[in-house]
Amino acid sequence: MASASYSDVEKAIYTIVQCYYSYAGDDGKKETLTLAEFTKLVNKELPHFMKDVPLEEKLKELDVNQDNEMKFSEYWKLICELSKNVKREQKKKN
Repeated sequence: MASASYSDVEKAIYTIVQCYYSYAGDDGKKETLTLAEFTKLVNKELPHFMKDVPLEEKLKELDVNQDNEMKFSEYWKLICELSKNVKREQKKKN
């Protein structure tokens, strides 16, 4: 990715996707996150946004097909939830 030609939003989307795949496959399938992989991702990449969130419960909540792993579409649902929280915080400031 030639970062100089991409906007900040495009770079952010690329980073979100890259982050998922950098954790997926460490303990299980390379296209999904296990609870251990999800925990590593959250602790390293989302420590402020998901502070005090019970991760096993969150994974179960997001795990639409109930296979105890997180697919990218389920991860994207989490990103949407977190984005909505940021939006709410921005509205409070304005």
